[in-house]
Amino acid sequence: MTFEDNSLNSILKAIADGSESIEHAEQVISSMLSTSTNNSEGDEHVRIDLERQSRCGYPEVIYAPGKSLDSLKTGFQTLLDAQQNCLATRCSAEQAKYLCETFSDVSHDEEARTVRIQIDEELSGTVAVVSAGTSDLPVAKETIETLRWMNVSTKLLVDVGVAGPQRFLGVKDQLNDCDAIIVVAGMEGALPSVVGGWVSCPVIAVPTSVGYGAAFGGLAALLGMLNSCAANVAVVNIDAGFKAAYLAGMIAQRANVSSR
Repeated sequence: MTFEDNSLNSILKAIADGSESIEHAEQVISSMLSTSTNNSEGDEHVRIDLERQSRCGYPEVIYAPGKSLDSLKTGFQTLLDAQQNCLATRCSAEQAKYLCETFSDVSHDEEARTVRIQIDEELSGTVAVVSAGTSDLPVAKETIETLRWMNVSTKLLVDVGVAGPQRFLGVKDQLNDCDAIIVVAGMEGALPSVVGGWVSCPVIAVPTSVGYGAAFGGLAALLGMLNSCAANVAVVNIDAGFKAAYLAGMIAQRANVSSR
């Protein structure tokens, strides 16, 4: 028998309802422990936390900068062996090329700098990503790829910044059915406040490092967003598309579980 998600919870449920024997469950748990602590075919320093999915709802994500190709391969293979979705963020061109050549059914977004493999593709919840300008797209694309890894349905609205307010007004009705909204903006970071004033769901603001000299690499946008007068706006770090998506994805998933 193959357990639903190879989590300890599903194994214990199978034993409790009599659909699985204690002996086979013991073998599966032993295999899981062995996989999480022994990476003999790859980098011995890589220790993927396979229990994170059962504890926190989602698997471990691999932050690619500074990691060897062998480390990335070991991380992905360990996750795949445990039937868990794979996501590597901030990949270099070399790292992305290697992962795409090593594994099958890989999704690589060059602009987002992500590499992703989906084991579970059942969608739940909806999050919109609103980008102030096309210069903010790399961060916006990182949020989209992260949400797809989380199995959350997405909408991407691009180039609707405050310099042309009619552009946002033309698309705002597309946000009515969202569980959460991510707003990605640089310069002065004004767009999240505008969006927040029109919607009844959480808005997660992502300041980007886009802007002229006094933007201080995104610091001006960060401070502007932190001082938003819209009560439903929360803020993550500069260029932190992954973090914003993870939070929005959790909101969307929990909203849909509670509504069932």
